[in-house]
Amino acid sequence: MNTTNLDQNEFDIYYKRYIDKLPQDMSLLQSFLEGKKNTIRFFSSIPENKLEYRYQNEKWSVKEIFQHLIDTERIFMNRCFRIARRDITPLSGFDQNIYINPSGANQKSIENLINEFTINREHSINFLNSISTEDLCYIGNANGNAISARAAAFVIPGHDIWHKEIIKERYL
Repeated sequence: MNTTNLDQNEFDIYYKRYIDKLPQDMSLLQSFLEGKKNTIRFFSSIPENKLEYRYQNEKWSVKEIFQHLIDTERIFMNRCFRIARRDITPLSGFDQNIYINPSGANQKSIENLINEFTINREHSINFLNSISTEDLCYIGNANGNAISARAAAFVIPGHDIWHKEIIKERYL
């Protein structure tokens, strides 16, 4: 299964920006595996003096962006999990900005962030390996919009790419 299998009714148009970052011929599982390798390599290569850099005072640092990727994966995999398990409860949205300060991202070493990302990604991969295509195609509701379990999952590696491009453009 790859992004060409998604129908427009499976996700809000807002998430298209992330889903479109993925190669169309890459499977969902492969996007998580490749994304893991590429994200670790990317954040490992950033110079120490750039990890807490902000290009504007109100913008997140590189470490905070990395923490945001980890936190977003947790939320979207929770959506994927609940929808795939046929939970019909409307799932709430989240305010990404309130998550940053309590995360303490700038007090963490890059090694700790990479470890946190790796463990989280392995959890996601293990879950994706455990569910059927039928489960992934199930559509639920998150943040007031229809979303399939597979669309929620596809957002994650595309979201990672989106933010790595912003870091390259504005931080490095």
